[in-house]
Amino acid sequence: MDDIPKHILAERALAAARRCVASRFAGAAFAFVTGSLIRGEGTAFSDIDLVVVFPALERAWRESFTEKGFPVEAFVHDPQTLAHYLHRDADSGYPIMGNMVATGSILGPDLERARLIQANVAATLAAGPKPLAGPAYDALRYQVTDLADDLRGTRPPEEIAAIAALLYQKLADLILLGRGAWTGRGKWAPRLMRELDVQLAAEFDVAFRLAAAGDGARFLALADRELASHGGRYFGGYRQDAPLEARRLE
Repeated sequence: MDDIPKHILAERALAAARRCVASRFAGAAFAFVTGSLIRGEGTAFSDIDLVVVFPALERAWRESFTEKGFPVEAFVHDPQTLAHYLHRDADSGYPIMGNMVATGSILGPDLERARLIQANVAATLAAGPKPLAGPAYDALRYQVTDLADDLRGTRPPEEIAAIAALLYQKLADLILLGRGAWTGRGKWAPRLMRELDVQLAAEFDVAFRLAAAGDGARFLALADRELASHGGRYFGGYRQDAPLEARRLE
């Protein structure tokens, strides 16, 4: 599919999504179809993201399959399970489901309900994540501190690369959420950082690439600078209680 113009690929992907909703998910009230293919930015390896909403289900599920040559990731809900995951993701700072709903093209008969949900989600995303505070904030500061400390001193290059790989996501979370921006996993972390601050994103990228090659000095300096804006290293005094149900009787 590499030689097909992106706008044609987007039209074919949307048509495949329509067929999929009509046949595989017959009875759905509506669906949101999104992803880089639908936006006209996809590659031969991109998939279609599909959020399907039925009037009522016993439980939600997700599944992966291929439709007319397009890989599809389907997230199947009713209004209550969709609301649960939208709120859970927003509370975590990773609005994965929210982004799919907010950017999706709407398919199906109940367009009014779908548009209302989409508008509410868009308003939530526009408002930004809740401020960093409480146990989740403490845990993030501790995790960045702990991983940054692992970069101090002399280590073999392969260990530095492994530590940097773990630190990447935690430090990106602290940078983004700490500035009132939503965060994201995987490919979304650098994209969101570029949207936030192009210069900072470039600095982060260079420092991480050097760390991945075995030189962690600049990535460590970046982590230390970010921690300083949150009160400095956070190690002494950190505590995380196990859940009360964490017990097994022999």
